[in-house]
Amino acid sequence: MNVIEALNWRYAVREFSPERINDQRIQELLTATRLSATSYGLQPYRMIVVDDVETRKKLLPYSFGQQKVVSCSHLVVFVAQRQLGDEMVDRYIHSIADTRSITVDELKGLADHMKSVFADMNGEQKREWAHQQVYIALGTMLTAAAMMQIDSCPMGGIEAAGYDEVLGLNELDLETSVICALGVRHPDDQNAKLKKVRYDQTEMVIAL
Repeated sequence: MNVIEALNWRYAVREFSPERINDQRIQELLTATRLSATSYGLQPYRMIVVDDVETRKKLLPYSFGQQKVVSCSHLVVFVAQRQLGDEMVDRYIHSIADTRSITVDELKGLADHMKSVFADMNGEQKREWAHQQVYIALGTMLTAAAMMQIDSCPMGGIEAAGYDEVLGLNELDLETSVICALGVRHPDDQNAKLKKVRYDQTEMVIAL
């Protein structure tokens, strides 16, 4: 299956079957998502895999009753970091130095540039930037899942503050951004049989 076939195959699953996806395949999908593009490579987010059914049930009231939160094979909660600034940059710079066997001093120009960018942002702008990076990663997850023929349903229609409370994110300086249910489409999910509706290429792509 090529990427176009995979993307035509995928849809936002409305009902999941009880079948569980092999944990190794889920780990591979999470690795693909971890390798997603991100601004400066900073990855200002984390992915929480909520496996415990009781915890999922506690999340249900903050999910507008979407049973997929409980019935899916794996529930991934994308959370954004709240502390965005020099410490985040320094950690990344040290990671580059270790990975590429160079000195931190050699990366001073890059570090100073990134720090100046965040210094010019207010708190809300930093928060918005972090959540933008989450959505890039979510797009990578959806595409990779389609290529692997793992069904998915991204959900932004949740009460993020409720998720933060249930998952204890406030103590971790993290906040919920979006969630993604993963699993196997149920045979009775009628949406799986519907033709995909997307605007034509000539309308969506503008050549200048």
